[in-house]
Amino acid sequence: MTGRRRIRSTFLRSLPRAGRAAALSLGAMTLCASLTAGCGVVAGVTGGAGDGPIKVMTWAPQGTDATNKPGMPAMARAYAKWINAHGGVHGRRLQVLTCNDHNDSVGAAKCARDAAEKDVVAVVGSYSQFTDSYSAPLEGAGIPYIGGYGVTNDEFTGTTSYPVNGGQPALLAGLGKVLAAVCGPVALVRADSIAGDELPTMLDSGLKSGGHAGAGDQLVAEDLTEYGDPSEQALRFATKDPWHKGCVVPALGDRTDTFMDSFRRARASRPAVRLATVLGSVDQTVIDATGGASGPYEGAYITGWYPPASDPRWAGMKKVIDEEAFGDNDIDPADAGVQTTWIAYTVLRAVLEKIGTGEVSADTVRHTLDDGLRVSTGGLTPTLHWPYEGRLAGIGFPRLVNADVTLQVVQKGVLVPARKGVGGISGITDVTKTLQGADVQ
Repeated sequence: MTGRRRIRSTFLRSLPRAGRAAALSLGAMTLCASLTAGCGVVAGVTGGAGDGPIKVMTWAPQGTDATNKPGMPAMARAYAKWINAHGGVHGRRLQVLTCNDHNDSVGAAKCARDAAEKDVVAVVGSYSQFTDSYSAPLEGAGIPYIGGYGVTNDEFTGTTSYPVNGGQPALLAGLGKVLAAVCGPVALVRADSIAGDELPTMLDSGLKSGGHAGAGDQLVAEDLTEYGDPSEQALRFATKDPWHKGCVVPALGDRTDTFMDSFRRARASRPAVRLATVLGSVDQTVIDATGGASGPYEGAYITGWYPPASDPRWAGMKKVIDEEAFGDNDIDPADAGVQTTWIAYTVLRAVLEKIGTGEVSADTVRHTLDDGLRVSTGGLTPTLHWPYEGRLAGIGFPRLVNADVTLQVVQKGVLVPARKGVGGISGITDVTKTLQGADVQ
């Protein structure tokens, strides 16, 4: 901390809380900040050299030909506006910087470098599949990565990563448990990408725990615009056993709906197969857009990290969206990315409340998380905390602390909780033991 910041911080702490808030609010009116080079959106703060806002960053790909997650930075901006409208945290305002990683390694590294240069105290509720590009700049600056989407396995290894869900490993292990009980041949259709390469092992951990032989692994280019041939190949594999109904698992992120356009046509001339996937590849808006009850997802099994969007435990998030982002089409309360960002900011707020009126920096945020802080998310996840090594350290995931999954099914065009006991998944189920059997290389 510079001498000027130390004097200002000491002065503010000497004031009563109401006085601090007034001083902060006055400073917040003096300047409107502007950023550049893709990391240029500032939310929830009007700036001001004297207000000392707490700066964090949220990043995600937007406007690309592959996976896009605009709802995550949009949710972060709404959260900042809401928390600042309610007095901030201990009188301090929250400043959210957002960045577009453009779904490439150069963009991810640029976002991380910008986070370090802007002296953010954490990267919160973000999505990027290029962990190799962003982790080194963050770790070098000591910046914690709170609540990544879980798109890569590396998010569950770094000592400055604090995941809030079980990522793709948990979703696919849980889905495999279900499909082992109800499917013959299983065809996994996934992107030929860094993130895609990590999917087959996790799905197979669930399948093999139920005595299944494992899935057929079908790679496709990440930015395909037509999936006629991949659809035919997946159907041929899934229907090769005439005695057992096969399953197709598209795990293509937001390209899944493009795949389904081709799959629906190819499926019409073949025996019925069951469809299954994970939230993040499909949500209620996609189901509605593809025909609802008459569409291809009817009867599909879908695993997620959290309770369905209709669950009353999401009331707090929906209230924030209604107050600060009403009409923002980027924010869908049923989107797993939006939900993850909400939970990540819940963790951040708990950290800031714990720090209180003390110095807020990347170091103090990280140390607070490392010192045994336990965070309640209102039942959306188990109580979160991050020991040095979690229960899945033995398979290379020391930071994976929440392996809960939920099973949903599309009935009459609506995602609803599946009946209890399907494939051993009942309500919210911990798949830690299933993952412990994964053949991770």
